[in-house]
Amino acid sequence: MPPDADAMPAPTDAAAGAAAAADDDVRMISSKELRAHASADDLWISISGDVYDVTPWLPHHPGGDLPLLTLAGQDATDAFAAYHPASVRPLLRRFFVGRLSDYAVSPASADYRRLLAQLSSAGLFDRVGPVPKLQLTAMAVLFCAALYLVLACRTAFAHLLAGGLIGFIWIQSGWMGHDSGHHRVTGNAALDRVVQILSGNCLTGLSIAWWKCNHNYHHLACNSLDHDPDLQHMPLFAVSAKLFGNIWSCFYHRTLAFDALSKFLISYQHWTFYPIMCVARINLLAQSAVFVLCEKKVPQRLLEIAGVAVFWVWYPLLVSSLPNWWERIAFVLSSFTITGIQHVQFCLNHFSSEVYVGPPKGNDWFEKQTAGTLDIKCPPWMDWFHGGLQFQIEHHLFPRLPRCHLRKVAPFVQDLCKKHGLRYAAASFLDANVLTWKTLRAAALQARNTTTGATPKNLVWEAVNTHG
Repeated sequence: MPPDADAMPAPTDAAAGAAAAADDDVRMISSKELRAHASADDLWISISGDVYDVTPWLPHHPGGDLPLLTLAGQDATDAFAAYHPASVRPLLRRFFVGRLSDYAVSPASADYRRLLAQLSSAGLFDRVGPVPKLQLTAMAVLFCAALYLVLACRTAFAHLLAGGLIGFIWIQSGWMGHDSGHHRVTGNAALDRVVQILSGNCLTGLSIAWWKCNHNYHHLACNSLDHDPDLQHMPLFAVSAKLFGNIWSCFYHRTLAFDALSKFLISYQHWTFYPIMCVARINLLAQSAVFVLCEKKVPQRLLEIAGVAVFWVWYPLLVSSLPNWWERIAFVLSSFTITGIQHVQFCLNHFSSEVYVGPPKGNDWFEKQTAGTLDIKCPPWMDWFHGGLQFQIEHHLFPRLPRCHLRKVAPFVQDLCKKHGLRYAAASFLDANVLTWKTLRAAALQARNTTTGATPKNLVWEAVNTHG
């Protein structure tokens, strides 16, 4: 969401002076000089050739400080355009310091920006369609049905079915949180926030603030092994042998240790992947709780904690109302296993795609996003099942675009990829699972022949720090 102009800090004297200067007095800045301003206390970025000193804006950035720190000292035009509406652009003038003297745009970026402008002119970013309303209604109806099956029915099958319904509702909540985190689903920012807390924190126990923190950086650093949290699953999973070098996680600020425990678990990851996905919810619940309680900066922390607390009231109470422990365990496993389908879906889009080590760069946005993602082929009537992830390439290029428009945009993206000789990967749901399994198996076999060099860590601690 665009920041409020009144909430933005005052510019530095240099920025204010430069913004007020006449065009013929604009300071010319080389890319070399721009790269010299790439620290938290001296942070410049370039957008469309204009250079901005955004140091005072760093602690106020709605997307967190990591995106700005990662793109500091370089061109960030494509990433900025993908995540911000045109209304934000004039607010940057107060941070203006000059223009790049050697500014250049690659052919792929030029075409990407042209397509982005066309989609914006057509008003597609503002038209969300009826999907959010229908989805919220379906979630409410299914939740009432689940309550009825638990409280009014006495058969074990009805209780097991109720657990499955809860898991299905959690999947729909995931799609709703994903959509509302990228764009407005109701047209009103305050109402969107209510939807996020109710359908996310309260219904699933997962903090929307935690999700945004992880997901924003995943988009920015798509498939970077040391930056993208969605590929940092040590000690349980590794998609590349490059992770066996004890690399430093720039997101978690710790070493992704490849020790004896990691080697053992990763060596069999192609067999443990699906069973672990069935209970992966436990990890997400733990990470969410740790985030809202321990993270230094959490927007509206008390609201986030209150929402998560609501989940930890209603869900245990519902489980405890079942007649015996066997049915309670079956209910929990049913809900966790069904929602595990979504955890698998998250992995299919990236695990088998191209990976790299290092920070993302602003001048290859289109290339990196297409190389690191995989679309899932499916007929239109199955779009509800994938929640927009079937067009993952399009979503990564245009994250603010409502999912109801992704299918119509896909042909234009395919044409651009073909024009510039870029990879456009798509596979059926079954084939995507096979590709993911083969990727895990290849890394597993490599792990068995790799020597570890780190001290074994505590398994519980490592599991809590495993994202996804």
